[in-house]
Amino acid sequence: MSITLASTPANADEENEDFAAVGAGAAVLLDGAGVAGADTGCVHGIAWFSSTLGALLLRTITARPDAPLADCLAGALAEVRSLHSGTCDVGHPASPTSTVVAIRVHEGTAEYLALGDSTVVLAERGGKCTAVTDRRLDDAGRELRRSMDTLPTGSAEHVAALAEFRTALTSLRNRPGGFWIAGPDPEAARHALTGSAPLASLDSVSLLSDGASRLVDRFAFASWADIVGLLGSAGPDALIRRVRAAESQDPVGKRWPRGKSRDDATALHWSFA
Repeated sequence: MSITLASTPANADEENEDFAAVGAGAAVLLDGAGVAGADTGCVHGIAWFSSTLGALLLRTITARPDAPLADCLAGALAEVRSLHSGTCDVGHPASPTSTVVAIRVHEGTAEYLALGDSTVVLAERGGKCTAVTDRRLDDAGRELRRSMDTLPTGSAEHVAALAEFRTALTSLRNRPGGFWIAGPDPEAARHALTGSAPLASLDSVSLLSDGASRLVDRFAFASWADIVGLLGSAGPDALIRRVRAAESQDPVGKRWPRGKSRDDATALHWSFA
């Protein structure tokens, strides 16, 4: 087995709000969500939330190999809440949140979890690739972002529309009919997508933040099989370079409307060969 990992911020002078880590028989990847510099009610920030949650989750899923991944995530969320409830307003509507994807290998089985729009790609030995992504956030925001997507990314009008979009989306967070994401309420973990596959059937598993997966699901420059092949042959750094090249072709989002021209990008590839 071998694991490769790369992560870069959207811009060199900005904090990376993604987090990824590997432990004994497990790996996690989180993409912090929020508005950097805006009032979130949290003195620590988005990157602190995603990295703290990720570290606690990795510790839990390795220490409790028989516990369901959703239970492990709920426990880690409760721990993070207790760590900053005394200093921060965890009930703030813009309190930091994060997507979560995780993989654990135990007794011949590969278990996975996905909450939010990061992606788990399961590559079978026969060549078939299955991408598991929680699309409820995209579904909830599709109508809300329609007018925003007609504006040049980064323009004053787009910035204003993006702020309105985020405010409207917050009202749908962690409630039926909306979407679920890791945040102050541990109950969100119960709504994660989970599953498993026999380890013997898999060639690899890849974890991608939406900043890395956009080469497929936003730009349509590659298939999931293409991504897995690139990760296996050239590594996660090569994938992120491909993403940056595509972003540079359309900096204002005319061809590919998006909230951010560039995004934090993180990719982790676990080969079982």
